Amino acid sequence: MRILITNDDGYEAKGIKVLADIMSSFGEVTVIAPKKHQSGMSMAVSLGFKQIAHKDLGNGWHYVDATPASCVKFGLNTMFLDNFPDVVVSGINHGSNAATASCYSGTLGAAMEGALNGIPAIGVSLDTLHPDADFSGVRKYFGEIFSKLMKDWPSKYGVYYNVNFPDIPADEIKGVRTGVQGMGRWVREFKEWDLGHYAQYGITPELLGQSSAPVVEEGEDLYMMVGEFTDDPRNAENADHRLVADGYISVVAHNIDCTDYQETRRLSTILNPSMSS
Repeated sequence: MRILITNDDGYEAKGIKVLADIMSSFGEVTVIAPKKHQSGMSMAVSLGFKQIAHKDLGNGWHYVDATPASCVKFGLNTMFLDNFPDVVVSGINHGSNAATASCYSGTLGAAMEGALNGIPAIGVSLDTLHPDADFSGVRKYFGEIFSKLMKDWPSKYGVYYNVNFPDIPADEIKGVRTGVQGMGRWVREFKEWDLGHYAQYGITPELLGQSSAPVVEEGEDLYMMVGEFTDDPRNAENADHRLVADGYISVVAHNIDCTDYQETRRLSTILNPSMSS
């Protein structure tokens, strides 16, 4: 099996190193990851005539100074040009990508790029931002989850899976549950730039490709995007973020086709009769 691995935390993140180690038991691993932190990029690509740096780090590892989706594109258009990989696995993300976080996630954006090209794709996340997170639960369970998903991968075009792990010791994980994308939103999303905010997560601005002493032009104010997630009371019991909070590994099936087919059928009864020629 030929496995393409990427992430959105950058090639130096602990999570991608753990993932590469796990996946090495399944086949030939190639890592093509962002040069620096690219969280929240969703499926954004590095468009235009921008110079995009690539470096071969040896032993199947590469970085590209681009978004996660562009890292997958780079791989598919260079080293995998004549023979696509059997699977794209993105992660392990430092931080949850459950609920509406999945809409913003660079981790899942990379998985979407794989699915767009007809390749089985999986995004994997751990519910902690700490750079030295405990990935023992992922080590214990993800290999089995991966095997089961690959053994019975659907023929339907565009499917990719979003796997989220709770941030608890491996022996405290209750099991695996199939879920649905949870609903919710962030509030109080901007605050004045605060170096101390990083520290509570064990993060430095440099780890995110930023500076501890940013240069500010005259008249500018500095803010940072943080926010608090608010749950939606309409969520089902198997909403992915609720499963993770309850100590389960959640697995949600996504698709790159964003069409709401039920609403499309309803809409056709409103527009089609009155607008037909």
